[in-house]
Amino acid sequence: MAVVPEPVAEGSPAPRGRRRLSRLTRTDKLVLVVMCGIPTLLLIAFVWFPALASIGLSFTSWDGIGGLGTIKWVGFQNYHQIFTIYPPFGPALRHNVIWLVFFTLVPTTFGIFLAVLLDKQIRFTRIYQSTLYLPVMLSLALVGFIAQLFYSQDQGLINGVLGRAGEPPDILGDPKLNLWAVLIAASWRHVGYIMVLYLAGLKSVDPSLRDAAAIDGASEWQTFRRVIFPVMKPINVIVVVVTVIESLRGSFDIVYVINGGKNGLELLNVLVYDNIVGEASRIGYGSALGTILLVISLGFIISFLVINFRREQRP
Repeated sequence: MAVVPEPVAEGSPAPRGRRRLSRLTRTDKLVLVVMCGIPTLLLIAFVWFPALASIGLSFTSWDGIGGLGTIKWVGFQNYHQIFTIYPPFGPALRHNVIWLVFFTLVPTTFGIFLAVLLDKQIRFTRIYQSTLYLPVMLSLALVGFIAQLFYSQDQGLINGVLGRAGEPPDILGDPKLNLWAVLIAASWRHVGYIMVLYLAGLKSVDPSLRDAAAIDGASEWQTFRRVIFPVMKPINVIVVVVTVIESLRGSFDIVYVINGGKNGLELLNVLVYDNIVGEASRIGYGSALGTILLVISLGFIISFLVINFRREQRP
């Protein structure tokens, strides 16, 4: 049986939400529309439309030179070729997974550890924060040039110290070493980013939670694991999203600067660039690779969110 709302008596005060809306002038409403509408249009134009267009183009064959009339529908042919007869795809997929796991376990964990230490208001904490955050101000392309100065076989700092006893190792030229060397260089920048994000979250935690845990006899590790970490769920979600994006998208800059994503540094985003912008000029093929990269990134992020929401709903 439907419930009929009681009519509002004449002269009675309007609901609070309606009163607030009626207080807005025409200028206020125009400002709200502009402030909300322009970012939404920009997001649709530069993020969602290119993403959806790329997914659509992944089912086509197009060299990007002719007009839209030259686009040919090929269905899942691009995906079938990528998974069966495209040699760089296997190493690139493996390297992307290694990059994601390494970023999650090493620099992200270390950045959280540094944030917890600096949150204790140790001496010279401001200097430490500025020093550790400084690499974040550098682009990954510049970090790649700095990495070359460290890892270069002839004039690199590391080989200058370790390679005097014989022929210095070619760190960036050895497929067994260059991926790990580049991961360490990229982590140098990522640690400061995670540290600042987590430090901002720690500053917002209610101090009474720490006091209550101390009264109950909890150690620092128990307080962080059982009290602080669960409270910082919004920051944890941001950290995971940033880590996935940086490991799957941001890896392109540093890898392409070092050797163009070849010889042990193959990545999916490099393959996307080579097929769309490079000499191959296969828009559909590159779009299919980009769609695979999008599915991988969304898979990690959505899985993390689902697991956390399920834990929150458990009694």
